[in-house]
Amino acid sequence: MSLRISNQVIDKVFAESKIKEAGFVMLEPHCHPYYELFYVEYGLCTFFIDNTMYELKAGDFILIPPQVFHYTRYWEKSKRLNLFFRRNDISETVFETLKLSEEFFNRVQLFRTPDAYKKIVTDHILKMVKEDNVGDKNTNAYMWALLQEFLILVSRNCEKIDDLPAEIHTTDKPIVDAAKFIADNFNKQITTFDVAKSAGYSTNYLSKKFRQATGTGVHEYLMFIRLQKATQMLTSTNFSISKIAKECGFLSANYFKDAFKKKYGITPREFRK
Repeated sequence: MSLRISNQVIDKVFAESKIKEAGFVMLEPHCHPYYELFYVEYGLCTFFIDNTMYELKAGDFILIPPQVFHYTRYWEKSKRLNLFFRRNDISETVFETLKLSEEFFNRVQLFRTPDAYKKIVTDHILKMVKEDNVGDKNTNAYMWALLQEFLILVSRNCEKIDDLPAEIHTTDKPIVDAAKFIADNFNKQITTFDVAKSAGYSTNYLSKKFRQATGTGVHEYLMFIRLQKATQMLTSTNFSISKIAKECGFLSANYFKDAFKKKYGITPREFRK
C-alpha cells in the first residue's frame, strides 16, 4: 500500500458528508494541496496525522493543512462532514477579526464543540453540504459566505485544544514514537531496525503494527517524509538539487530525482519552476 499524493487543485469551497461503517479504513493514506476540515457528527474514528494519533468523537473536528499526510480508521459507525477550501477563500476581514495567523493555518488544529453548540455547528456544515449539491450560479458565492460564517461560529463557540488531554490520544503510543523518530531522523541513514528499536518493538512486529495504524509501511513513510521536506526546501531555498538530496537523507541525487518523479510525476527541477 502506497501513499497517495494528490496534485488536484480546487477553485472554490466544497462540502460533503459521508457515513462510514465500523471497521472501515481508508484504502491508502494521502495528502492534497488544499485545506480540509474533518468534523465528526457521530461515531468514533482514529486519525494518524502529523506523526500523532488522535481519537475524534462527536463534535470534534480537525483542520488539516495542505500536503499533510493523514489516515483514518473508523471504530464505530460514523458520519463525517468535510469542508475543503484554500487560504484565499478566507476573507481578510475575517482573518484579521479573528486574529488568525499564517502559522495557525500551517499547523494541524484540533477543536472540540461543547454539547450546547453541537447542533448549531452540525447544522451549519450540513447547510453547506446541501448548498454544494444545489450547484447553481449562486452556489460558489454562497459557499464562500457560509465559510466565513462558519469560521466566526467556531471562534465564538468551539474549544481549540492546545494541550491535548490524555483521552484524545489513542493507545498506539509506540507507533507515534516510531513516526516521530522518523520525522526527527529522516536526514540520516536510518533503517527499519532503528525505527523499531525507538518504539520498543521487533522489526517484524513494528512493520505489522505500523501498517495497521497508519495505512503504510515504515519505509514508505520515511520516503514520504523525505520527499515532503525536499519539496519545502525546493520552494524555500536556493540549494542545489544535490544538496537537497543529501539534506533529506537520500544516498544520491539520482536516487532522489527518481523517487521524486515517481511520486510527483515531475522532476525536482521542474517542480522548482
